[in-house]
Amino acid sequence: MTKLLQHSRAGTGMRVIALALLAVAASAQAAPLLRCQVTYAGTTHLVEAVPGTDPYRAPSVDIGGRFRFKAVVLGSRQRIDAINLYAYIDTRRQPVLIHQAKYLPPFRKSAAPYALTGHNSLYASNVERELQYSCTLQGVQS
Repeated sequence: MTKLLQHSRAGTGMRVIALALLAVAASAQAAPLLRCQVTYAGTTHLVEAVPGTDPYRAPSVDIGGRFRFKAVVLGSRQRIDAINLYAYIDTRRQPVLIHQAKYLPPFRKSAAPYALTGHNSLYASNVERELQYSCTLQGVQS
């Protein structure tokens, strides 16, 4: 962005474009974002979720072929109504729910990420497979 701002001195049109890009970037940063780090068998997966109104549209993410993890943020850019986290063990027949966590407002207002969940360890199946996750939340406006 530094180069864009340096070139914007050349004319009013470029200044307007630069300001518009900065406004878009600022509004994108202000949108609530849930970011979860999910680890299984030494591999960490990043699962991100933004506010929506239909929890069934939120995808579940395959974690190492053994687990599935689903993060649901209900609400809008202006307000988060609830955050739901689900972990499933994949079985031959179907995924089986092993963990559900629900977080309700108020959420701390913050542009920078802050720890929402802390560190969680889940154990499942007859060989006690371990899934670990922690989530941060950022961009909460109210």
